[in-house]
Amino acid sequence: MPEDVRLRPVGEEDMEFLRAVYASGREAELAQVPWSEAQRDAFVQMQFTAQLNHYREHSPAAEHGIILADERPVGRLYVERREGEIRILDITLLTAERGRGVGSSLLRALLEEAEETGKSVSIYVENYNPSRRLFERLGFRVIEDDGLNLLLERPPAPHV
Repeated sequence: MPEDVRLRPVGEEDMEFLRAVYASGREAELAQVPWSEAQRDAFVQMQFTAQLNHYREHSPAAEHGIILADERPVGRLYVERREGEIRILDITLLTAERGRGVGSSLLRALLEEAEETGKSVSIYVENYNPSRRLFERLGFRVIEDDGLNLLLERPPAPHV
């Protein structure tokens, strides 16, 4: 059952935590690579910085939030509200925090907002990402597949 879940804006003091969240999202992938811990850390730092710079450059209006569960930081949620669409740029929880309903709770809140505003909700996920099942349970459908990434979308609710 989800605890008290809320978001707070990202601050500069959160960069180390955000890097740890990013690393937790790459654990399974990096476990398959025969690198030393120092090599993995360097790779994670490089990729984290590149991703952060990409989001800042291509989605400057996006809201970057720290996910808090019972006031403990447990993940990140980056969302860009566009005309007609709520685009989830990233939702990642620390490994130990997954499976507790925190992500589902946040997604349901975004879906409720989308319903109230007549917007679709979309997100890109890697095709092997286990979170895909959660999105599909919540009504998201694949609308684009480039072989590696899937664009999932939950269309706006029809108005009667």
